[in-house]
Amino acid sequence: MQRFWGYLSVIIATMLFGLWNTFSKILLGYLNPLTLSALEYSIAGVFLFIVYISPLNKKIITKLDTNSESEPFITRKEYGILLITAILGAFLAPYIYLNGLNQITAVNASLLMNVEILFVVIIGIFFLKERFVKEDILGFLLIITGTVFLATNGQITNFPASQIIGTLLIVTAAFLWSIDTSLSKFISKKRELLFVSAIKCSIGGFSLLTLALIFHESFTLPVKELPYLLFIGLIIVGFSFVLVYFAIKKIGSTRTGSLFSLASLFGAIFAYIILGESFTITQLFFGFLMLLGVYVFYKNENSSVQ
Repeated sequence: MQRFWGYLSVIIATMLFGLWNTFSKILLGYLNPLTLSALEYSIAGVFLFIVYISPLNKKIITKLDTNSESEPFITRKEYGILLITAILGAFLAPYIYLNGLNQITAVNASLLMNVEILFVVIIGIFFLKERFVKEDILGFLLIITGTVFLATNGQITNFPASQIIGTLLIVTAAFLWSIDTSLSKFISKKRELLFVSAIKCSIGGFSLLTLALIFHESFTLPVKELPYLLFIGLIIVGFSFVLVYFAIKKIGSTRTGSLFSLASLFGAIFAYIILGESFTITQLFFGFLMLLGVYVFYKNENSSVQ
């Protein structure tokens, strides 16, 4: 049952990331990528620290810490890992990603994030020595097939040159997030996941905020757009970190990173519904192909050794 909650957590996180992609695209019409990423992660960090020092923290930890495997203390080495993941996943990756998102459509940016699965799998197998049962290969093939067709819209040999820079930025961000996800395995077993997430968001957010202030970037945002920013900072960014850490604890970093490719499908759907961007039946088909890959993962997880 605990494995089920791990899968559910990562799926909820992917839905939140899909919303983040769409709402951020809206806000990029008013704020540049540096300012936007700084505000999103700073708000998330402050909010998580408030929750951490409140009575609510104990209730959340009780729900998350359902076994005796959680470790109560963070070592100096683990603080080092946390710093690295904060720099990669909460500082560099979001800034680079939002720059890419600013140059291409939200649907394309979402679908291109599927490339993260390839990086996560490579890191997991060759560097973290995670193992899989043979049946998992089918799940990977389904997700990768969906990835290729979704990311290129079936035009594998005719990818628009005008989108190359934005595409490279999205792929770079995906690579950084894949390292973040893989390294997070070493701190995901901590009991205080809210504390860990708060530190991570704060390091990234306030570092970006410092740069934005140094470069005298504008923070002007229409009041009507403020709910988008608050929802991203208070709900999407902060709790996504908590959910991802919890998922890694339950099902491993490679599976979590692989399943996180579903964020691209949700992002494309939200961009279609909210922004009115193009999303074809073919794209929908290959999106469901990826969902089938998720089912294969879940079906075989009891047989896998991580």
